[in-house]
Amino acid sequence: MPLTEIENWTRACEVEDIPRLGSRVLERAAGNIAVFRNSQDQVFALLDRCPHKAGALSQGIVHGNTVTCPLHAWNIALDTGHACAPDEGCTQRFPVKVEGGEVFISLD
Repeated sequence: MPLTEIENWTRACEVEDIPRLGSRVLERAAGNIAVFRNSQDQVFALLDRCPHKAGALSQGIVHGNTVTCPLHAWNIALDTGHACAPDEGCTQRFPVKVEGGEVFISLD
């Protein structure tokens, strides 16, 4: 899906385009972004790459405020991108805002 830039925020999609407890992938040359929606309809965006072995986080299972990588079951915090203990590592997090049902991501 193409990204549309407005000021410093890029329109990604509508909240309803992201499955609850799932994700949507935004393709870009600098690395795909996984946009997640949890059971409380909170939206998060991470680089779609686990810090462990580069698994596609978008294919993982969302639970609470974490996603479990499908390759080796690392849990990654959606709000920070940090691996949950005992694992260590971090994936890039992107600020997200939701306005009028639309999801915007800051790529700065």
